[in-house]
Amino acid sequence: MQRRNFVKAAALAPVLAATELAAASERDSIPAAPQEVYEWREYTFNFNSPLGVFEAYLKDALMPALNRLGAKKIGVFRETGKSDPAKVCVLIPYSTLAAYAAVADGLAADAEYQQKAAGFFALPPNPLPFLRLDTWLMTAFTGFPQMVLPKSGSRLFESRAYEGYSEDAVRRKVKMFNDAEFPIFDRVGLHSVFFGEVIAGKDMPRLAYLLAFKDMEERDKNWAAFLDDPDWKALLKDPQYANTVSKIYKTFLVPTDYSQQIGRASCRERV
Repeated sequence: MQRRNFVKAAALAPVLAATELAAASERDSIPAAPQEVYEWREYTFNFNSPLGVFEAYLKDALMPALNRLGAKKIGVFRETGKSDPAKVCVLIPYSTLAAYAAVADGLAADAEYQQKAAGFFALPPNPLPFLRLDTWLMTAFTGFPQMVLPKSGSRLFESRAYEGYSEDAVRRKVKMFNDAEFPIFDRVGLHSVFFGEVIAGKDMPRLAYLLAFKDMEERDKNWAAFLDDPDWKALLKDPQYANTVSKIYKTFLVPTDYSQQIGRASCRERV
């Protein structure tokens, strides 16, 4: 009986091997999702500056025009609390770098945008509508190529940016995410929205990402679970990932009521 089973298994082995090879070949033939491009804008205002005219420009002029140009699901956030000077953060996703490059000409040719933005453009130079605009342009990680909309009920967002000692340090940190960190994030409830490697902007070399939570209690609990995760602790001991981050910036944000990223999809639904 044992010999008969052995012969049967030996006969099936080439078939099973061929099946596994075919399945692997089929997986390899599936094209990877295209990597999106993200523009992260931070508008900083003068002390006690009213935001009404600026936010009307965002909501009624800029965002609809960007939607017409193909940039969908734009996120708009304010810092938590009553920060002064106020800061407004805008996340604009593009399908490609070419799509981003076409925006300036597209807005210039959009008559509806020009009409609705006229009041904002006509503001006198003093006081300025905002004090400063900082912009970062990013390409999505290969391991997280498409933005994921936050699940309904997400009211706290955590923006995190990591500077590296060198371009190689950031490259190795990106590899750390792509190779190992994303499953840990998912497992412990660090609900990821996007991950991007900065290709233009200040304070480089740099990467940035955005997380979504129900509230600060969920955020603190899930980050504690991450720090205690055995797989994360093992990663910290891997020498290829040593000295990848020189500085971490984190900002807590709340979405505006006109942000296009709130309550639209489940946490793991790709845009």
